[in-house]
Order: sequence, then structure tokens, then C-alpha cells
Amino acid sequence: MSVARVTKLTASSSKGFQDAVDAAVKRAAKTLRGITGVEVIKQKAKVSKGKIEEYRVTLEVTFILE
Repeated sequence: MSVARVTKLTASSSKGFQDAVDAAVKRAAKTLRGITGVEVIKQKAKVSKGKIEEYRVTLEVTFILE
């Protein structure tokens, strides 16, 4: 029997939403073992002078507890 945990993360990127998700997963993988999936919960963007300045994502990372 496996037990999983879900942790909520927020990340940002100046390039795009996908880059922000990739950054969050890459960083999470440094300290969490057994990551099995992610779910993007929210996407936001910071706008300045009519242009998107920063893309932000909130996601849940699921990993198996050892």
C-alpha cells in the first residue's frame, strides 16, 4: 500500500506559463522524491503598461511517501 502527499507550490517566469510550471517541478524535484504528478490549479499574469511582465502558476505536486 502506498501513501501519497500533495503539496501546493507557486512559481513564476518572465517567459510563459509552461516555463513557470517547469521551474516549479525542477525545483520540487531537488527536495521531493517520488513525484508522480502535478495539477495546475491557477494561472495568473502580472501586467505592466499593457504588457505581461510575469507569468505565475499555482500547482499541486503529488509524491509518494517512503
